[in-house]
Amino acid sequence: MGGQGGEDENRWPPWLRPLLSTSFFVQCKHHADSHKSECNMYCLDCTNGALCSLCLAYHRDHRAIQIRRSSYHDVIRVSEIQKVLDISGVQTYIINSARVVFLNERPQPRPGKGVTNTCEVCERSLLDSFRFCSLGCKIVGTSNDPNTKKKRMKSRVTTASGSEESYSSTSHGSEKSTVVQSFNPSTLPPTVVSFRSTKRRKGIPHRAPFSSLILEF
Repeated sequence: MGGQGGEDENRWPPWLRPLLSTSFFVQCKHHADSHKSECNMYCLDCTNGALCSLCLAYHRDHRAIQIRRSSYHDVIRVSEIQKVLDISGVQTYIINSARVVFLNERPQPRPGKGVTNTCEVCERSLLDSFRFCSLGCKIVGTSNDPNTKKKRMKSRVTTASGSEESYSSTSHGSEKSTVVQSFNPSTLPPTVVSFRSTKRRKGIPHRAPFSSLILEF
């Protein structure tokens, strides 16, 4: 068991797991007074948390990457990450005319109609040529440690009821049909609007009103 865990650790660069567990787009503690204090950068050589653009002055000779956001989830451009990491098998998406990959899984309540391929870890719908929906899922899906997969499966059970965000995807060969989406949060999850039931009027047939109306975007 210990050998398998060590093999998994050596398979990936030491900065990858810390990167996937880092919270981005928070205010920098060191440059809170600046309008550029949003932390969306990460130093691969230091792995000391999210950095803002002003923090980069202390990492001039280091490898720094920029994290972007799509529908509340962190993504990174393929052009940046593929220089330092093998992302084969991970589905890529076109967002704002840039090809990106997601850092972590995004639980999906149910696969879409006609879906024939899903992520091997979180079961998100994928194009047929991919195995994983994110870098985090690739780590779990290729792990030789059964405990790692068990932990992720337990996490899936507790998050399976979460709302799914909307996003636009495309395969490597279908960029012409891409729908452009902003990196900034665009739409909120489906909104539930409640209506108060009206009082029953005596002598008039009354149909039970809908208790809620779900608006889908």
